[in-house]
Amino acid sequence: MNELDNHTFRLAVAQFDQAAERMNLDQNLRERLKLPERSLIVSIPVRMDNGTVKVFTGYRVQHDSSRGPSKGGIRYHPDVNLGEVAALAMWMTWKCALAGLPYGGAKGGVQVAPEQLSRGELQRLTRRYAAEIFPLIGPDKDVPAPDVGTNAQVMAWIMDTYSQQMGYAVPGVVTGKPLSIGGSLGREEATGRGVVNVTLEAMKHLGLDIAKATVAVQGFGNVGSHTARIMREAGAKVIAVSDKSGGLYNPKGLDLPALLARYHVDGHGSLHEAGMGERITNEELLALDCTVLVPAALSEQVTHKNAPKVRCRILAEGANGPTTLEADQILTDQGVFIIPDILANSGGVIVSYFEWVQDVQRFTWKEKDIRERLHEVITTAFHRTLQFSKDRKVSMRMAALMSGIDKVAEAHLVRGLYP
Repeated sequence: MNELDNHTFRLAVAQFDQAAERMNLDQNLRERLKLPERSLIVSIPVRMDNGTVKVFTGYRVQHDSSRGPSKGGIRYHPDVNLGEVAALAMWMTWKCALAGLPYGGAKGGVQVAPEQLSRGELQRLTRRYAAEIFPLIGPDKDVPAPDVGTNAQVMAWIMDTYSQQMGYAVPGVVTGKPLSIGGSLGREEATGRGVVNVTLEAMKHLGLDIAKATVAVQGFGNVGSHTARIMREAGAKVIAVSDKSGGLYNPKGLDLPALLARYHVDGHGSLHEAGMGERITNEELLALDCTVLVPAALSEQVTHKNAPKVRCRILAEGANGPTTLEADQILTDQGVFIIPDILANSGGVIVSYFEWVQDVQRFTWKEKDIRERLHEVITTAFHRTLQFSKDRKVSMRMAALMSGIDKVAEAHLVRGLYP
């Protein structure tokens, strides 16, 4: 376990331990579910544009496959490491189970700053990474998807590399692909739309008026930008957004359509350069007085240091693991209604599941059907979690974790231990 030991993995295991203790989970199962089923570390030699060969490190971790093929994104980021990837894979297991999807959790990543690579270097890196993890992935084994630093184009390169090895097109090997090669309508916005769906349900539960609601979103990549846009379309006032360069704030509401038109969501834009509001830091955004705060950037952004300054009514976790255990308790004591990550941001994997089903069946769904089915699946999961929270007198996070873990534990118990 030493190879996995980093703060993100410790957070994931600590959350699991808390839930397992409350559930009186069988000790043997606890030991099995704490560690990933399979972890792969690969070296990725890439010929750079200047002719030199640079070697990058890549990972693919499969946490659990008791309920079906494993599923999880691939992130390109300089801070990627085995512990982080293993933690994200574990959260994916609970997330898929909570939503009722026939998947286990997986995750992948490459230690790289993608914005520093040319398109050719990025493609060569992706194809070599896909070739190295080839034995582990497949429509019936493990299905990657986009995450931080990756997009539909990266998925297209992975799909093509895998298909070249197989000798025929295999669209179901990844999700989050371009429409032209088996992608799904509504997939790009799915995580953000799911965040909005559960946030609106939480507002109804708390008796809050959407027309009077203010929203602050940390992170303006795929999840954050779509969350901000759809919250505004739903009638809320988006008062602040941020990216790694910092944020913009306007108490009267930001002009999101104009901001989105000027900002490149592929990570090459800078909100500070947009000049369409008062400049604020990411720390200042987290402390704004607002109805809904959406951390949609990286993990562990809300900590014991800044949690006392958080002044939102609802915290909807668009990112994975944005709140530390200590911060979680502080926010709960402050009366903040937390929609945990494995519920709030599950829209992405839900529509990835829809894409996978369409690929396997060779049958395309309409966008209207996808949005309606996403709404049904994620809001049902929200109300099931809320009821569990009330019945067992536990937090929404604990309710979500316990529900997800229980489904996975049941699968392990009925399948037994081999050999």
